[in-house]
Amino acid sequence: MFYFYGEPVYTGLLIFSAVSDYSHSAYIERYRGTGRAKIALISSITINLAMLFFFKYADFFIESVNVLFGRDFNSLELSLPIGISFFTFQTMSYTIDVYRGSVKASRKFLPFATYVTLFPQLVAGPIVRYATLETQLINRHINLESLSSGIQRFIIGLSKKVLLANQLGEFTVAFRATESNSVLFTWAYAVTFTLQIYFDFSGYSDMAIGLGRLLGFEFPENFKYPLCAKSITDFWRRWHMTLGQWFRDYVYIPLGGNRVSHLKWLRNLLIVWGLTGLWHGADWNFIIWGLYFGIILAVEKWLNISKTTSKIGHIYVIGVVVVSFVIFNSLSMDQLWLDLKTMFGLSDVPFVTSETLFQLKNYSNLILFGVLGATPLPKLTLESMQNFKGVDRIRQFTDPVGLVILLWGVTAYLVDSSFNPFLYFRF
Repeated sequence: MFYFYGEPVYTGLLIFSAVSDYSHSAYIERYRGTGRAKIALISSITINLAMLFFFKYADFFIESVNVLFGRDFNSLELSLPIGISFFTFQTMSYTIDVYRGSVKASRKFLPFATYVTLFPQLVAGPIVRYATLETQLINRHINLESLSSGIQRFIIGLSKKVLLANQLGEFTVAFRATESNSVLFTWAYAVTFTLQIYFDFSGYSDMAIGLGRLLGFEFPENFKYPLCAKSITDFWRRWHMTLGQWFRDYVYIPLGGNRVSHLKWLRNLLIVWGLTGLWHGADWNFIIWGLYFGIILAVEKWLNISKTTSKIGHIYVIGVVVVSFVIFNSLSMDQLWLDLKTMFGLSDVPFVTSETLFQLKNYSNLILFGVLGATPLPKLTLESMQNFKGVDRIRQFTDPVGLVILLWGVTAYLVDSSFNPFLYFRF
């Protein structure tokens, strides 16, 4: 019902995906170790990728052909089914795992359909594998602790989205609307958008994990303070962790991983990161974004700097990531090129303007809260207070009051604001 309310037209697509992979996996289980099982696996993957290509990439392909070959094919102009990138990857992982023997095919359709349509993480992750929930789908326990933890995690995630991500997004709107741009304004936009997308996506993941606990499910973590990473390798172990693990296990390792020649390893890396970029969106800036990270990861491996712990390493990571999200958020190649030129002082704009200073003054406290919230400092501060006598009793009162205040603030903001969907809904 959750998906039907948001996407009544495409609910049939979700059901078809569940039926298709359930049937293919049952066939694979029956004919395990034979050529028939392999054919069924190829069929399942082909169907999933065909759905994804048709709805998400067909217009991008048509537009690219028109530009490259001077043709005039009409775009399909299909609306993108919510969460198609997530649920197709989940169902593909299930079929592949059955083929590999990592899990047994579900004998009953209802538990598997529950896994596919599980609404908390259906539309924007985290990407959950069937093996993680297999036992929980049949037998799970809900108690006061899981309910309390789930409510707390949900409210924190919602607060990240509404009180931080949405308001940081207003800085992006102001930046795009300005007629008085500057180098400093562009860098400030890059930083605030990086914080915005972090709080937007990690906030949704927190909400999904919290709702899952309320229903008796334990979903995997998706973020681990990525902006505190000391290398880009470390960053991608902390950012959208379930997607990185998916590409590692189902693309990178099957291609040979790093147990091949240096040239093939570089090929594998660029394939994985080109696909990672393309997964995020059907446009060239996403492909460039993915390859940008692939090249940097290759350089890190070559220079053996992936395990650095210096402060310089952290500054380097922030710089690389901030530039990456300028690429990520560009609406055209012209805009991308202009933003990058401006950031590095190569365009005809001043270093700072009065409007830049005005906007930075207006948003300085919000940006400061965002920077602090992206670190484990608030969590570590609360944990350190546990060492003091009587803190447990005080927190039994202050924690619920704090959550109520957060929920009140979120409600007040939502009542007074316009609709502002999660950024990753468009993927």
